[in-house]
Amino acid sequence: MTNNWFADIILPLAVRGRFTYRIPDGILDSVKPGVRVTVPFGGKKLYSAIVCNIHDKPPAVKNVKEIIEVLGAVPTINEAQLKLWLWISEYYLCSEGEVMKAALPSEICLNIYKPRLETFIELAGNFTDDGLNTILDNLARAPRQQEILSTYIRLTGYTFGSEIIRIRKSLLLSEAHSSPNIIEALADKGILSSVSLAVTRLTDSDSYNEPINKLSEAQLIAYGSITRQFKEKDIVLLHGVTSSGKTEIYIHLIEEQLKIGKQVLYMLPEIALTTQIILRLKKHFGTVTGVYHSRFSDPEKVEIWKRVADNDPLTGYRLILGVRSSLFLPFSNLGLIIVDEEHDGSYKQHDPAPRYHARDSAIMLAALHKAKTILGSASPSVESYNNIVNGKYGLTELKERFGLIKLPAIIIANTREAYRKKRMVSHFTPELLQAMDEALGKEEQIILFQNRRGFSPYIECSECGWIPVCIQCAVNLTYHKGISKLVCHYCGYTTGMPSKCENCQSTGMVTRGFGTEKIEDEIKIVFPAARVARMDQDTTRNKNSFNKIIRAFEERRIDILIGTQMISKGLDFENLTVVGILNADNLLNYPDFRAHERSFQLMEQVSGRAGRRQKQGKVVIQTSDPANKIIRMVLRHDYVSMFRMQAEERITFNYPPFCRMVKISIKHKDRALLNSFSDILGRDLKEIFGKRVLGPESPVISQVQLWYIKTILIKIEREKPPAKAKQLIIEAIERLEKEKGASSLKIAIDVDPY
Repeated sequence: MTNNWFADIILPLAVRGRFTYRIPDGILDSVKPGVRVTVPFGGKKLYSAIVCNIHDKPPAVKNVKEIIEVLGAVPTINEAQLKLWLWISEYYLCSEGEVMKAALPSEICLNIYKPRLETFIELAGNFTDDGLNTILDNLARAPRQQEILSTYIRLTGYTFGSEIIRIRKSLLLSEAHSSPNIIEALADKGILSSVSLAVTRLTDSDSYNEPINKLSEAQLIAYGSITRQFKEKDIVLLHGVTSSGKTEIYIHLIEEQLKIGKQVLYMLPEIALTTQIILRLKKHFGTVTGVYHSRFSDPEKVEIWKRVADNDPLTGYRLILGVRSSLFLPFSNLGLIIVDEEHDGSYKQHDPAPRYHARDSAIMLAALHKAKTILGSASPSVESYNNIVNGKYGLTELKERFGLIKLPAIIIANTREAYRKKRMVSHFTPELLQAMDEALGKEEQIILFQNRRGFSPYIECSECGWIPVCIQCAVNLTYHKGISKLVCHYCGYTTGMPSKCENCQSTGMVTRGFGTEKIEDEIKIVFPAARVARMDQDTTRNKNSFNKIIRAFEERRIDILIGTQMISKGLDFENLTVVGILNADNLLNYPDFRAHERSFQLMEQVSGRAGRRQKQGKVVIQTSDPANKIIRMVLRHDYVSMFRMQAEERITFNYPPFCRMVKISIKHKDRALLNSFSDILGRDLKEIFGKRVLGPESPVISQVQLWYIKTILIKIEREKPPAKAKQLIIEAIERLEKEKGASSLKIAIDVDPY
């Protein structure tokens, strides 16, 4: 008789809902929530899936498929992870399968476990000291074999009666300057033997266990404030000016949690930031500290996953430093989450789904573990600060830099006036050039910030104004001089630099605007003796590129570092005294309701890199609009005024955090069909939500990879239950998907499209 036990499972597919399978008798005891199983789905395909629920209620279908096998006796996913997946799925309106794909390393999904094997060498027996000396004497006529054996004894310190130590074959060959066949010859003589062992792919440092620094008086007050507020609130915002010592407070909070056996997640928005901080953390916490981000290979991710799940006091990872994907790791005993630079837009995942915000998801993860959350920033998000105003979060402030170092002096350089008076040198004002010249004269370092990569944002015909555009996207092609190509930053399409205009055949093609690559070229002309480097997406494609550039700057092998926003956040350089923001206008004039908030944050953050030790730094902000309110607030480091101004505007025009927003993107390769289908969805939503619906309309970039795009924006009042509104949105989309010809549409939902 067939049993009546069933399992609801999550498949790694963008399909809404869970699927129910019968549990065969032979594996009934092995099927538990969180285990991986193999199941058939659609045709003859087999998938690795996750069990999320077991019950005795048969589904309303005739032929219920069975689970084929259980993949491992121990659950891969724990209860808190399953709850987080479900919350992300429901809140961000995506399938649990999409969350699963984002959360799990693909080697877990595909059921590949391939341990990394390495060959080790050991003595073939427990030789006496005299016996070994005799062997060495007998090898006099085989000096290369003698050298291998001597090197083994030297490296292991072997003496009779001591433990036989295995050493890596690669190390032995390197130290003896020898070749594998020499080891084989010694193995044939019964002197050495080899064994293959599974080894870690991860680089672990030694356990330094350096004592943690004592806190300053201001830091002690802040630390005490946080611990007191944690008694009443689960979330505290640490608002500290740049270089005020927030990280040292984090370290004391981490130590407190590790002492009571808890795990800690320390989140950062950029991979580049992990380089400096991981060294600082490992000095104090040693091998219990791990890193997790997208630059790791899948086998490495699986190892990290296992060491977090292990939570062993000696071999497990109990402190993880990671970017947004780290919140999906299998924490079992989480006590604290730190979200540093909490305002940063990189915490938001845009494509593909799940389009989650890691800060908000981390707060939910902490709640599931009954853990506490610290949000840290020198320029908090309007959302987070508003949660302080309404009493939801606690607030602790650090208003002075550590050691009472002065905040950098900020100079506003008027580019309009400098151009009018013909005082600009390339893209540099006299004020910036003077500051750089003085710094280089004192052997100090400089950072130049320009938030566009490439040499030039576009090229143009000087005769007729023709501009080369992408053949797949509605964007201008960016000129990259280093590869002599025009590149689309949306789809990756590249083409050669045209020798003449395709419209009028003129040969007068000129570059317009400037990116980091052009700044690098021109700085080398203005300061030929300076050592110049660039840090942007083009120069950091390789796994260790960040580390190499940052290390070179720390070791003062770079005088001037040019970069995009990745250089603006959290980096700490002792000898950096001058920061130049080359074009503040680009930031301020971006068509987005968050443009002014983000401009303030970015300028405040990049300014904070200057003068972090004994010397006061200098920041030069180049702009054609020196009277701009945001720039004047940056000049005064006046965050509160920026928040009040933004809050007033957003209340007036009904923008977050005073409403919820859902953006729906509809894509089709036929523009007419896109217009037709988007109009249908727009009318349907307007019947439900009325004037809360904006659009459909074409976004700034209206075509990407040959797909035309229309967007619809829905504003939902904060006091309204969001779950009901989201359900109505899903139902409207499902009605559209049933329309004839709608199967070729791509529809993406973005909740809180920050």
